[in-house]
Amino acid sequence: MFKNHPKGLIGAALSNMGERFGFYIMMAILLLFLNNKFGFTGAEGSIIYSVFYALIYVLALVGGLIADKTKKYKSTILSGLILMSVGYLLLAIPTPTPVENMPLILTITCFGLLAIAFGNGLFKGNLQAVVGQLYDNPEYADKRETGFQIFYMFINIGAMFAPLMAVGLRNWYVQSNGFSFNADLPKLCNQFISGDITAEASARFSELAAEAGHVSGDLMAFAHEYLNVFMTGYHYSFGIAIIAMLISVVIFLNNKNKLPDPGMKTATQQSAAVVEMDVKEVRQRIYALFAVFAVVIFFWFSFHQNGQTLTLFADEYTRLIKINLGFTTLEGAEVFQTFNPFFVVFLTPVVMGLFGWFKARGIDISTPKKIAIGMGIAALAFAVMALGSVGLPDAATRTAMGGLDDSMRVTPWLLIGTYLILTIAELFISPLGIAFVSKVAPPKYQGIMQGGWLSATALGNQLLFIGVIFYNSIPVWATWCIFVAACLISMFMMLGMLKWLERVAK
Repeated sequence: MFKNHPKGLIGAALSNMGERFGFYIMMAILLLFLNNKFGFTGAEGSIIYSVFYALIYVLALVGGLIADKTKKYKSTILSGLILMSVGYLLLAIPTPTPVENMPLILTITCFGLLAIAFGNGLFKGNLQAVVGQLYDNPEYADKRETGFQIFYMFINIGAMFAPLMAVGLRNWYVQSNGFSFNADLPKLCNQFISGDITAEASARFSELAAEAGHVSGDLMAFAHEYLNVFMTGYHYSFGIAIIAMLISVVIFLNNKNKLPDPGMKTATQQSAAVVEMDVKEVRQRIYALFAVFAVVIFFWFSFHQNGQTLTLFADEYTRLIKINLGFTTLEGAEVFQTFNPFFVVFLTPVVMGLFGWFKARGIDISTPKKIAIGMGIAALAFAVMALGSVGLPDAATRTAMGGLDDSMRVTPWLLIGTYLILTIAELFISPLGIAFVSKVAPPKYQGIMQGGWLSATALGNQLLFIGVIFYNSIPVWATWCIFVAACLISMFMMLGMLKWLERVAK
């Protein structure tokens, strides 16, 4: 697979695996962690989540500016890895739950998230820019798109295991303290402690508490103890990401000499790159890139619901997958987050083969057209969710009932199928979008334009909480229809600019 590709590609991909590992742990558990840790019942947790994920991408613009200005791409990338490790450490240190000093603990949590976001900003866009520079060599120029697909596939290998390891550790800790896992109990514990619980939900809490290991008559003491144990397990789950980040540091240090360094270019090479592109062409390329950035905002607003509304749907409306390993049980809404990276790894060769099959028959589908097709596929995924959610009770009814039993929940295959379709859409958009930016961006703006792509993702992520607001206030099926509309808007806008983008990319 790596044959005829630059030697630095595999080192760059493996260096990125730690970041992806941490990213998918956060994607799987962050919103549920915030809601259960701090007792959030509205959109508070989703707003923090949205700001965090927006910062992850918008700070990539800052990271790009730093690297473009200093020409020290490799040092900037390494600093990002170390800073992310510090952020995960702050989240991994257990603090008592229920939280007594809310301002202090919430500040520490947000500071840890900020460290991760800024570290990611220093790391992610610049590594992508360096990978793009590998293909500036004419020997590899025609393999740029394939190279980014391979890069994207390999960085998701670690992500496949991240949610499972986080869930396994959390559930092991719960079981080692004499309790059994139940996804509904943390929310019910918070409601019971705050006194904001209906009679029906209180009866269900008492029943689930008995099943989970409650033996005395003091339900308040059980609520405090179970919640603290459950959340301590979550804290330890963040610690797994630290190990992954340190492995990425070692891999990067061992492979950095195989990666290009713009700061080492000779004056002749730098001036040649400038001469090749006049001011008018630079302007046209930047206009084209910003047009694409604007369009993909709608897509990312929809796609990254996998860490927000889709996670809440898994937790509250879906029959959970349960895998008993003896020493621990893999069970929880977080398990569904493993399907996206799993599908990325195993579908990337299929999608690459499909593109190759078309090309061999003289059907050349441009990158902008592939991105537009991907947006249409994403719309299909949310249409499937809408059809599968018809007839489910709304959020207010579900909360008053204290949650739904398995007989009222949907099959896990609904979410698995949705993640399958969304992953196909992602493979048409994300790696190809990165490759498109790498190809079209003027040489001296490589880092900042990769940061621009990630900043567009940031704006989409900043809007994620709106999905949770709709999820909590309108029928569930109607929420998915909003994302169908957002993806279709992206697709038609992209198709409307198709000829212009294809001309600029030549």
